Amino acid sequence: MNKTTSIFISLISGLLIGTGGLMAYQHLTSPPAVTAETTQKPAKPLYYRNPMNPEVTSPVPAKDHMGMDYIPVYEDEASAPEKAGTVKIDPVTEQNIGVRTATAKLSSLSHLIRTVGKVTYDEERISKLHPKTEGWVEKLFVDKTGTQVNKNTMLLSVYSPQLVTSSQEYLLAISSAKTLENSPFDDIRRSAEQMVVSARERLALLDVPEHQIRDMVETGNIPKALHIHSPFNGTVINIGAREGQYVTPQTELYMLADLSKVWVIAQVYESDLPWVSENDAVDMQLTAIPGKTFKGTLSYIYPYAEAATRTIKVRMAFDNPDLLLKPDMFANVTIHTNNQPEAITVPTEAIIRSGDKDQVFIMRAPGQFEPRQVTTGLSADGRTQILNGVKVGDEVVTSSQFLIDSESKLNETTEKMRAIDAPASEEMQDHQQNMLGQDMLAPASSSSMTMPEMEHHHHD
Repeated sequence: MNKTTSIFISLISGLLIGTGGLMAYQHLTSPPAVTAETTQKPAKPLYYRNPMNPEVTSPVPAKDHMGMDYIPVYEDEASAPEKAGTVKIDPVTEQNIGVRTATAKLSSLSHLIRTVGKVTYDEERISKLHPKTEGWVEKLFVDKTGTQVNKNTMLLSVYSPQLVTSSQEYLLAISSAKTLENSPFDDIRRSAEQMVVSARERLALLDVPEHQIRDMVETGNIPKALHIHSPFNGTVINIGAREGQYVTPQTELYMLADLSKVWVIAQVYESDLPWVSENDAVDMQLTAIPGKTFKGTLSYIYPYAEAATRTIKVRMAFDNPDLLLKPDMFANVTIHTNNQPEAITVPTEAIIRSGDKDQVFIMRAPGQFEPRQVTTGLSADGRTQILNGVKVGDEVVTSSQFLIDSESKLNETTEKMRAIDAPASEEMQDHQQNMLGQDMLAPASSSSMTMPEMEHHHHD
């Protein structure tokens, strides 16, 4: 083979090798041609969606960083981008697992609290009588508990040496004042008048009734016994002394109660506490008084809970003009709480309570269910108030939502794992393509010599 022929063959070989390497590199790095069979759809796509991140879209066909084709979205699928955790279920599976939905709607929430109460005294209508001086019980005029007494009814009399002394001082002061009323000395006259006033005040401090003082002044007789009277219309609840008994200011002579109004104490659970408020209407029935309903109001909510029962006491006030309600009776109480009008409500079973958050599943389209975190309010009659997260008209899942929730969490976890792995995969793919391109281009570069270089090589 002569020199010219060898040079020509070497040149042709180098060109072929370089061209082949370049074509192979372009084949690996260029996207494959999209055939009519793979892109043909009944309708033209509105846009294309990233398969890994539905929020990323493109108006034309494209690929993501992993080389995956964007998914075409057609007019019947062009809804809002899917939220993480959205679940798609085919109609057959949806029917098999028994998925049912209900509509969120505006409704008025009302709640009746039924509990058991106990009739007790109105603490503001109880009086305990004690003597203001020491002495001996001379006479009991009311000697039976349960007796109805009127205001100013005489209950008992107590012989008191102090009363005798104070009465004598009062009569002497009156006598001195009369004797000195015409005295030419103003100081002496005023001093005598002041003695009368002071002696009268001492009798008042001993609770000497007005009629005894009046009788003493009119007759001049000194009373030996102090009369104790009822301060109001009421019932004798307790008698603490008997005739002949020595009593002191520490002795409780009587306990009286006005039963024309009574309290009823009941317990409510913590879950019912948001419903109740003062002035709520209350109905009450008693086994001892069948067929009669008493009407009252909730007057007070105690500011502490019972340690043993974890309940809260409430106090209700009832009128008792016929004295039918007797202390320590048990009663069935119904509290009519205030309504919550115009509240957005869903069936209570639609709410999935997991840890520190509540959520529901909203049906975005047939077979497509989106998780939605919600803030719940009051619950009554199988429905729960939604304060945030759901609007009127939303379709919420009411059955098999726990199966959908499991699938939703699995999808969400998978998407998060893919998002974490995506940057690493993209970097690895770019590195592999660069290495492959270098390996394929290296022979072509070494073979593409200039003519002087080829001649020099041939001579060698």
